[in-house]
Amino acid sequence: MKKVSLVVAGGIAMMGAASLQAAEVSWSGEAELGIVATSGNTETQSINAKAKAENERDNWRHKLALEALNTESNNSTTAERYNFSGQSNYKLSERQFLFGLVTYENDRFSGYDSRTTEALGYGAQVIAEDSLKLDIEAGLGARQSKLSATGDSENEGVLHLAGNLAWDVSKTSHFTQELVSDIGEESTVSKSVTALKTQVNGSLAMKLSYTLKYTSEVPVGKEKTDTETAVTLVYGF
Repeated sequence: MKKVSLVVAGGIAMMGAASLQAAEVSWSGEAELGIVATSGNTETQSINAKAKAENERDNWRHKLALEALNTESNNSTTAERYNFSGQSNYKLSERQFLFGLVTYENDRFSGYDSRTTEALGYGAQVIAEDSLKLDIEAGLGARQSKLSATGDSENEGVLHLAGNLAWDVSKTSHFTQELVSDIGEESTVSKSVTALKTQVNGSLAMKLSYTLKYTSEVPVGKEKTDTETAVTLVYGF
């Protein structure tokens, strides 16, 4: 049922993107869906659905992102994760801005029921060429974590650092590198997302991505490092 729900969610995201494009609203973004299934000696099924959108008007830029991942091996769920993030930037100048963000993660196998992070800070576009852009951010905030085993909550202050690189390798290929680190009083959570997207036809593209997440302190029995390699179909709007 969860796999079906994720496929439906991915389909709805793509249809919603098409509706937004048809309505000529001011949001732009992309929706992506990847499905891998094997049978025989090993039966596995993996579904990865993502959507992100961005709106820019006057001095404001708003960004939203959703992600869902589900993996099963021999009829047993081995990975299940849902992420949401929202960020608003207020432009101080052409290349400087203030930002506020919130992120929410629900990862069934991380040892936490949920983790929520909020931050406020300053950002700047240090490279602003036609084919190459680099944004950096720094801010202060807080993180709330709920432990799966005990139900206890952990609250801590965090230093938020981030960098986003976008490079148009060619007319049809686009490379991105995203780095985020939330340095807390109890633990540090760092995430790297490296991706290469190649245009297929019109609004459709294929994307290869590699995600690495490191958590310095984790519940007993959990790994500190998680990695994910994905190939997805992307619809841009």
